[in-house]
Amino acid sequence: MGAQSARPRPGRGLSLREKDARFAWLLVAPSLLVLLGVTLQPILSTLYLSLFDVSSGMGGVRTFLGLGNYLEIVQDPVFWPTVGRTFYFTLVSVALELALGLAVAQLIHSRPFGWQFLRASLIIPWAFPTIVNGSMWRWIYSADFGALNGLLAGLGLIEHYVAWLVKPFTAMNLVILADLWHVMPFVALILQAALAALPAELDEAAEMDGANAWQRFFYIRLPLLRPAILVVLIVRTVEAFRVFDLVYILTGGGPAFGTVTISYLTYLETFSYGKLGMGAALSFLISLFTLLMAFLYIKFLYRPLEVEQ
Repeated sequence: MGAQSARPRPGRGLSLREKDARFAWLLVAPSLLVLLGVTLQPILSTLYLSLFDVSSGMGGVRTFLGLGNYLEIVQDPVFWPTVGRTFYFTLVSVALELALGLAVAQLIHSRPFGWQFLRASLIIPWAFPTIVNGSMWRWIYSADFGALNGLLAGLGLIEHYVAWLVKPFTAMNLVILADLWHVMPFVALILQAALAALPAELDEAAEMDGANAWQRFFYIRLPLLRPAILVVLIVRTVEAFRVFDLVYILTGGGPAFGTVTISYLTYLETFSYGKLGMGAALSFLISLFTLLMAFLYIKFLYRPLEVEQ
């Protein structure tokens, strides 16, 4: 009996951190299994479909091509300019949203007069459905009765109404502006919540040591905001890289394919041209691109918290 009672029980000898990690995995395991089933099955189905030449319609014939769809995609002269436009949209929109969102979050955190109204009003643009947002900005950019032309004409900056969406580069940047107005409040709210959770003692100690406002922001607050910034970057990069509905409503991919993104090209190949296998290959490439960008963000920005044992 004494030998049996002295036998170590399973789990004994583990540190408190290891026990917490085991318990955390136990709690999230059911959700992870459901999440993997919901996400992994469509990805594998898309990969399988991308290996075939599939015609649209109920009686579509499947012809095995292997990597034929992928080879056709990379050789297509339309594909690489589309990837370039998609990366341009993603980088510019996410960078502007992060910079302006951080500035607005810092402004709210400093609590000027009316800061509560400013924080509450941020929900309004973010709450707009993307379809409504695209339709609204299409009317603003209208060459005949648009509010943008009316404002600039009223200020004397233009003499005649301008067709803003007829030049590809201008149209792409105006799509970015519409996306910025819609999504920047989300970024600002996330970062403002993270700023509010920072310990005020660090800021006060730095101020007593003679650090000015810029130094306190760049050397204290910004490093502590790294986890929140990482979340914002991953979420917004994935969403921006897959942008479709805003382009569909605002420009329809025009002018001259100047605002076609990779998601919009996938839509065209699948539903307009009836190339289901090609569309599946493009969808799988989108998944690979987004996973790669998320991995790079985590690789260069994620820093685990150091906990004293």
